[in-house]
Formats: sequence, C-alpha cells, structure tokens
Amino acid sequence: MTLSHEELFQRYIYAGAMSRNPKAVADLFTDDGVYEGPIEGLRLEGRADIERGVAEIQQRPGPEGELNLAASRSTLHETQDPGVFIAEIDAVLDGPNGSTTVSIVQIFRRDGDKIRSLRDYFTP
Repeated sequence: MTLSHEELFQRYIYAGAMSRNPKAVADLFTDDGVYEGPIEGLRLEGRADIERGVAEIQQRPGPEGELNLAASRSTLHETQDPGVFIAEIDAVLDGPNGSTTVSIVQIFRRDGDKIRSLRDYFTP
C-alpha cells in the first residue's frame, strides 16, 4: 500500500505532536533517514539518532499550553517532484495566558511510505 502525502503527514503529526512518541517518529523514516532543523543547526541521521534527538527536543521548554486541534491549521503543498511535499502548519496552543500560534514549515522527501528526509523550519 502506498500512503498519500496526507496520510504520511498525519502519521507524522500523530507520532510527534499527539502521542509525543520519539520511537514512532523515528520509525516513519527510512533506515538512513535525515531530520534537519536548519534554523537551529540540527541534523539527525538514522533512526536511532532521530529517536534520541526527537526525545531531547520534546524535553525542551516551549510555549505553554495544550494543542488546540480545532483552531490549528495545516496545508499541504504538492511539488513537481511526486516524492516531495511541503507542510505549512499553524499550531495553536491554549495556555494559562491565552492562545499562542506556532508557525512551522516542513519539507518532506519520501521513499515509498517512509520519510527519507525532513527539513523542519521551526523555532521552539
């Protein structure tokens, strides 16, 4: 079965933002997959490194609040390359001092049903 871009993206969101499971995030990548955070100079290579790095990222302090799925938005953009898609995300967090919107752009390169590389333009 070949996943659509939307299905692969939703699996990524569920593993990372919803269940906050670093192993599940890493399992979405190819064995030699790469996760990059160019803004902060982050580069994780291979599933073990991705799992470790995502776990560290999830421990960092960030905006306070619970993810508000109803208010959050995402748009997927297709490219001329069928193995590449771009996700534009506005995640809304509801916290004690009101709502905060965190804007993210992610570029996915895939190999079949796995992520070969992900460039995550996000500042926690």
